[in-house]
Amino acid sequence: MTRETESAWKNWPLDREIVISRVIDAPRRLVWQAWADPEQIGAWFGPEGLAIETKEIDLRAGGIWRFDMVGEGDLRFTNRMRFLRMEEERLIEVLHGSDEDGDPAAFRMLVTFDEQENGKTVITLRQMHPDAARRAEVIGFGAVEYGGQTLAKLAAHVAKHSG
Repeated sequence: MTRETESAWKNWPLDREIVISRVIDAPRRLVWQAWADPEQIGAWFGPEGLAIETKEIDLRAGGIWRFDMVGEGDLRFTNRMRFLRMEEERLIEVLHGSDEDGDPAAFRMLVTFDEQENGKTVITLRQMHPDAARRAEVIGFGAVEYGGQTLAKLAAHVAKHSG
């Protein structure tokens, strides 16, 4: 962990944070692979009713995933994730925002994978927003609900592929 990253997490005010967690009935290895495999992540990522159109994908520390979330009609949300850290089967840290340089609303997200003794995995998303006002704004437009839908889609995807 870099000194900058460590400092950002230690000193992060909780009024900027959103935490979403889910228990997934699959071993950590399978849940990790669903996040780390370019062929899988686009199949399940995002809220219900939105499809993923990938423009560029490089899932490694220093890599970028550029994609659009696309819905009915003209609904389209551009996204860019810059992967800051990937520790296999343990965590992923990204900077997530719109697909524009210097997006002031971009947030850090830490995804952790915790395997339980019963073969299940607790996955936790921690979003750290630039300020409390931005956090309130994204909660207001449904970020918590949409994050829960995303993790539900991940659980269904892993169940289907764990056979």
